[in-house]
Amino acid sequence: MVPATYRRTLIDSAAVSHSESRFVVLMALVANVGIAAVKFVAAAVGGSAAMLAEGFHSVADSGNQLFLLRGTRVSRFRPSVRYPFGRGKEIYFWSFLVAVVLFVGGGVVAFMEGLNRLRHPHPQEGGIAFNLVVLGVAAFFEIVVAFRVALKEFNRRRGSRGLVRSVREAKDPTLLVVLFEDSVAVLGLTVAAAGLLLAHWTGESYWDAWASMTIGVLLAVTAWILAVETKGLLVGESAGREVRASIRSAALAVPGVETIDRLLTMHLGPDEILVNMDVVVDPGLSEEEGEALVRRVEEEIRRLVPEATRVFIELGPGG
Repeated sequence: MVPATYRRTLIDSAAVSHSESRFVVLMALVANVGIAAVKFVAAAVGGSAAMLAEGFHSVADSGNQLFLLRGTRVSRFRPSVRYPFGRGKEIYFWSFLVAVVLFVGGGVVAFMEGLNRLRHPHPQEGGIAFNLVVLGVAAFFEIVVAFRVALKEFNRRRGSRGLVRSVREAKDPTLLVVLFEDSVAVLGLTVAAAGLLLAHWTGESYWDAWASMTIGVLLAVTAWILAVETKGLLVGESAGREVRASIRSAALAVPGVETIDRLLTMHLGPDEILVNMDVVVDPGLSEEEGEALVRRVEEEIRRLVPEATRVFIELGPGG
C-alpha cells in the first residue's frame, strides 16, 4: 500500500501542474479569440491575403486551446475498471489533434489562400496604416498576454537544461503546444507586416500573397514538429534519462538489493509514470522478507520520484 504522505505529495504536485497548464491555455485562448476577430475585420476592410491567413491562424489556435482544455480536464479522471491506469494519455491524444488542426486549419488554408491570390491578384483596399495598427495590436496581445506567460512557465520547468533538450524531453504537451503556437504566431505577424509593406511600397500585390503562403509553410512545419513530439508520448515514451537514473538509484539504495536486472518505464500522463523493474536480491531472503523489501523499494522510488504512480517489482535471486 502506498503511504498517505506519498499519495498527498503526488496529488498536490499533479494538481499544481494541471492548474499552471490550464492557466497558460486560458490566457492563450482569450488572446487568440480577440485577435482573430480583429484580423478578420482588417482582412474584410483591406482585402489582404496575409491578414486573412493570420485570421485563419488565430481561429485554428483558438480551437486548439479548446482541445487542450478538454484534454487537460479528461486526463485528471480517476482510474476505473475500463481505464485501470487512468486517462492521463488523453492529453497526448488531444495534443496530437491540435497538430492536425494546425496543419489543415491553419497551414493548408493559409497557403491555398495565398496561392489563389497569387493566381488571381487584385489591388488591396483600405490604408496600409490601418492594417499595420491591427497587426501591432495583435502582436501586443500575442506577446504580452499569451507568449510571455507560456515562455515564463516553460523556462521555470526547464531550469538549466538547453532549449532543444527541453523540447525533446518535455512530457507536458499542453505547455509545448501553446509555446510553439505563440512563437509561430509572433513570427507570422512579422511576415504579414513585411508582406503588406512590400506590397504597398512596390505596388505589387503578389508580396502579400507570398506572405500568406509563407505563413502557411510556417504553420505546417510547426504542426509537423508538434505531431512528432506528441506521437512519442502517445505510443508510450519512456521517462527521461534523469528520472530513470533516480528510479534506479532509489532501488539500489535499499539494503538487500544487489542490482537492477531490467527497468521499464512509460509515461501515462505528464505527471504519471508506470515503472516495471526486475530486482536481483539475496537468494536467502524468505517470502516475508522479500515482500517487505518490495515495499521498501516502492516507498523509496516514490519518495525520489513522486510521478511514479504505478510501480511493479519482480524479485529474482542473485547469482
